[in-house]
Amino acid sequence: MNQLLAIAFGGSVGAVLRFLVSNGVYLWLGRGFPYGTLAVNVIGSLFLGVLVEALTLQRVAIAIEFRPAILVGFFGAFTTFSSFALETVYLLEQGSLAKAALNVLVSVVACLMAVWLGLLIGRTLLLYGGGAGRWLGVVFPYALIIVNMVGAFIIGLITVVLINKVLPSLEHRAALTIILAGLYIILSSLYLILYLIEDGHAFEANLHLMLAVWAANSLICMGSLWLGVLAGEQV
Repeated sequence: MNQLLAIAFGGSVGAVLRFLVSNGVYLWLGRGFPYGTLAVNVIGSLFLGVLVEALTLQRVAIAIEFRPAILVGFFGAFTTFSSFALETVYLLEQGSLAKAALNVLVSVVACLMAVWLGLLIGRTLLLYGGGAGRWLGVVFPYALIIVNMVGAFIIGLITVVLINKVLPSLEHRAALTIILAGLYIILSSLYLILYLIEDGHAFEANLHLMLAVWAANSLICMGSLWLGVLAGEQV
C-alpha cells in the first residue's frame, strides 16, 4: 500500500509537470510539430537514465517506497508514448508524411541517446566511492547533491521559460514556483537524510550531520534555482 501511495504521489506531480512543460513548449515554438511531447520525452529519458543508475543499478540506499515513486510514478506520468503515437498518426492523416517520419526518427533516436547519456552521467558521478566522499567517518553524498543541483536549475529554467507562458496570472506563477521549489528542496533533502541513515548514521547520534547536509543541499538547490531563473530570462 505504501508503494501504491508513493507511485500515486509521484504520478500526480509528473502529470502536472508534463502538462506545464509540454504546453509551455507548444506556446513557445508553436504546434506545427510535436515539440512539446518530444521535449518531455527527451527530458524524462535523460533524467530517468541518471536516476536509474543512481537509485537502482548502483544500489544507492534510498527507502524502497521512494524508488517506484520516482522511477514509475513521476517519470511514467511525465513522459508519454501514447501522445507521441497519437500525434504521429495525426500528422499522417494530415498528409505530413515527412513530419511524421521526422517525429518518429527524432523521438526514438533522441530518447535513446538521452537515456544513454543519463546512464553515462550517473555512472560517472558514482564511479568513485559510490558517489560519496568519506572523511573521518563522515559521509558526504556529492553525487546525489549534484543531481539535485541540476534538477533545481531545470526547475528554475522551466519556470521562467515555460510556466510563465502557460499561467498568465502573476500570482499563480509565483505560487506554483514556490510550491515546486519548496517540494523539490524538501524531497531532495529527505532522500539525502535517508541515504545517511541507511549508510549506518543513526539519526539521534548524527543530528548535526543530518542538519548540515540538509542545509547544504537547500542552499545549493536555491542557488541553482536562481541560476536557472537567470538563464531562463535570457532565452
